[in-house]
Amino acid sequence: MKSYQKLTTAVPQPAACWVEEEGASPAPTRCGKLAPWWVGSGLLVAAVLLSAITVWVLRQVSGSWPGPALPPKCLLVPEDHRFDCYPEHRVVVTQELCESRGCCFIQTPPPAGGKRGVPWCFYPPDFPSYTLESLNQTALGMVGLLVRREKAYYPRDIEMLRLDVEFETNTRLHIKITDAANPRFEVPLEVPRAMKRAENPIYSLDFSRDPFGVLLRRRATGTVLVNTTVAPLIFADQFLQIATSLPSKFLYGLGEHRGTLLHSLDWNTLTLWARDVSPTESFNLYGAHPFYLLMEEGGDAHGVFLLNSNAMEVALQPAPALTWRTIGGVLDFYIFLGPDPNMVIQQYQQVIGFPAMPPLWALGFHLCRWGYGSSNETWQTVRAMRNYQIPQDAQWNDIDYMDGYRDFTFDPQKFASLPSLVEDLHKHRQRYVMILDPGISSTNPHGSYWPFDEGLKQGLFLNTTQGQPLIGQVWPGFTAFADFSNPDTHQWWLENLQRFHAHVPFDGLWIDMNEPSNFMDGSEEGCPPGELDSPPYTPAVLGDSLSAKTVCASAKQKVSVHYNLHNLYGLMEARATARALIQIRGKRPFVISRSTFPSQGQYSGHWLGDNRSQWKDMYYSIPGLLSFSLFGIPLVGADICGFSGSTSEELCTRWMQLGAFYPFARNHNTQNEKAQDPTVFSPAARTAMKDVLLTRYSLLPFLYTLFHRAHLQGDTVARPLFFEFPQDVATLGLDRQFLWGWSLLVTPVLEPGVDSVTGYVPQGVWYDFYTGSSVNSSGEMLKMSAPLDHLNLHIREGAILPTQKPATTSEVSRGNPLRLIVALSSSATAWGDLFWDDGESLDTFERGSYSYLVFNVTQNIFTSVVLHTSTEATEVTIGTVSIFGVRQPPTKVLLNGQEKPFSYLKNQVLTVSDLGLSLSQGFSLRWL
Repeated sequence: MKSYQKLTTAVPQPAACWVEEEGASPAPTRCGKLAPWWVGSGLLVAAVLLSAITVWVLRQVSGSWPGPALPPKCLLVPEDHRFDCYPEHRVVVTQELCESRGCCFIQTPPPAGGKRGVPWCFYPPDFPSYTLESLNQTALGMVGLLVRREKAYYPRDIEMLRLDVEFETNTRLHIKITDAANPRFEVPLEVPRAMKRAENPIYSLDFSRDPFGVLLRRRATGTVLVNTTVAPLIFADQFLQIATSLPSKFLYGLGEHRGTLLHSLDWNTLTLWARDVSPTESFNLYGAHPFYLLMEEGGDAHGVFLLNSNAMEVALQPAPALTWRTIGGVLDFYIFLGPDPNMVIQQYQQVIGFPAMPPLWALGFHLCRWGYGSSNETWQTVRAMRNYQIPQDAQWNDIDYMDGYRDFTFDPQKFASLPSLVEDLHKHRQRYVMILDPGISSTNPHGSYWPFDEGLKQGLFLNTTQGQPLIGQVWPGFTAFADFSNPDTHQWWLENLQRFHAHVPFDGLWIDMNEPSNFMDGSEEGCPPGELDSPPYTPAVLGDSLSAKTVCASAKQKVSVHYNLHNLYGLMEARATARALIQIRGKRPFVISRSTFPSQGQYSGHWLGDNRSQWKDMYYSIPGLLSFSLFGIPLVGADICGFSGSTSEELCTRWMQLGAFYPFARNHNTQNEKAQDPTVFSPAARTAMKDVLLTRYSLLPFLYTLFHRAHLQGDTVARPLFFEFPQDVATLGLDRQFLWGWSLLVTPVLEPGVDSVTGYVPQGVWYDFYTGSSVNSSGEMLKMSAPLDHLNLHIREGAILPTQKPATTSEVSRGNPLRLIVALSSSATAWGDLFWDDGESLDTFERGSYSYLVFNVTQNIFTSVVLHTSTEATEVTIGTVSIFGVRQPPTKVLLNGQEKPFSYLKNQVLTVSDLGLSLSQGFSLRWL
């Protein structure tokens, strides 16, 4: 009997297994003798089966069961372990429909609120699947053949599949399932190729032969991480499905969605299909990230990445279990074994690519709105910010700067002074960023709009099935859509940007509407009939159609049809834009994109879209930015104070405090609403906003170093608490606080009308960032004072934070003296580091044009060790060292053996000022 039941409940043995053990050749053998996950299940199977048969017999005798008699095999399956056999959205499943697929039908009461609950139609334990016919060793792993002898219920079942397994590293496994006979679309993403087989993998891999299944275990604990025998594998041309049990309910990732950081497994379906819609719970949003991180019992973590760009949904259920469903491509899985969550994300980025190092000015404060109305009004806002000495690195413009909303133009009347504004920004060491959309106006008289004329001439737009440019509608009216899968389009994009840059020398680019967004469904002519626009199965996308508010899935692109490339559109545009900026400016590119896909951190950051000026939107921004930390896009933030709707002074003040700790910090709002930049509020609110921005600017050396570590090895910048405290179960659901790196805890106020906030403080000593006063926590919720002008920040014991006297731009700040803040551990030790370069040149680390310092404290001696230095370090001095947690008042302080004056406060803070030390020189500071 074939079985898809959860292994820990009731699973009859499959016919045979091949087991992959380190150093052993695979051979068929009885699973019960090899794999401990089968041992003991027989008695449980018998008990459950006997119980089910008893219930069945009683119901037949009593006649209490309505409708036709249910076979015992259906009653055997517990509700939480019922895998949906009829997942079609907005279809009321009947017994007839269900049984036509060979599945079990049991009605259960629907949950409240119209959500999906226990599926009425689910797979029986003996539903036909694939059989593993052969398995052979390769240099890197194994290759196998899977055969299906009974058709499933979607058209064009693929009868023979190829299984490729590569043991790529000791912590990374690659499993790929594809058509054995015919090529299929695969995501054109550069991934690393293993050169040799992993020698000491921390995982073991078993296979079930009939039905085919994969079982992956962590060697150290025996924990089953992946078990695909719980439901049948289906691989049709336009419907691919594979399910797995999960070792716990602590699941994260699978974006882009609005919700809590920790996903609910209560029959929750997450759809991945890029869509322009204001962030709303349960909707598929702007980007697609088929990657999840799961925390196991005991604090270990693993991640799974499905490299597939087609429309997809991931069904979560309380078993706990997960089902992947996609409508094209191949099943190309990478599994990352960690074993801690930080390492999982690093391993994931080793596959998709590490994020780019941003320019320093990208980490300053950005200001924008749709509706300035003119370049002069934009300029007035910049001047007001300068007048109040509020930090600002970049001024932006939304689409109102354009002439008729056409790309690569500016309004000759309302924005006539735009070139002068940009010149003025540059004189004040500030930057200019403007928006671009991929929809190119198609209605201008021939010869009057070069971007369209040239694109049409070269054939650079998405085409209909008839080979004509697909015409949709976006801001300028009727538009064609640039095909960024075509290398020639990249050159055309560059030339357009060069032409515009000659008039308006912008510094960065904001690429919007790149799902791509369309005000029509499909095109001005709709979409043609066929299985690309109307596939046999459509995931639960907003609008119930792949073409809802985007282009036709059948649209032709250079690389493939849009059906396969839709989720890659933003990535491909970001790549073209970043490369163009490098050629135009010769410096690090700054790109912010709305639509994203794995690997995009190499080319752009992301903002969380068109949020609202509401308290709940402010809260949801935290799980949003933490999720993108998991996705390898650390340069992320939300529109501070909210985009749509009207903010309040209290909301905007609190949001500016939170937003000052977004890795990407931009205040942005919509037209026809009152202004919400810091200058328009009361003196008290304005001062609170200014102060928190100055705090951010003081921390730029620390933040910049975190981005260096992200670029170098895939560390997260904004970090969930459970990353640092994985064995503390209280942290696993926390998403109202976050860390910068491993050491700075941010606890914002997210509710109106309060002057305190309750936050979780993990076990250990934590120091108030502003005063140095300590709190020794046992791992508990603590109530903190939080008047409207205060954001709670705490430094973790053992950390050293490089900070700097802040100024109103990052470029001015970087010339000011540094202050090193030391937070001593309970054993009086501490560690920190600093990465320093010119802030904007390309590949400074790769070329060696940087300085890197490591700071240490042991036995009352602070040391600064310069591991690498460059000329920029000679221009900066270390002015102050503040040491938190010095328990005994010192009698003297020695700098390189010479006595120095110092101050010591009752809260155990030792400060040594006026050091005047060059950053390029190591030193030691000792207190006695």
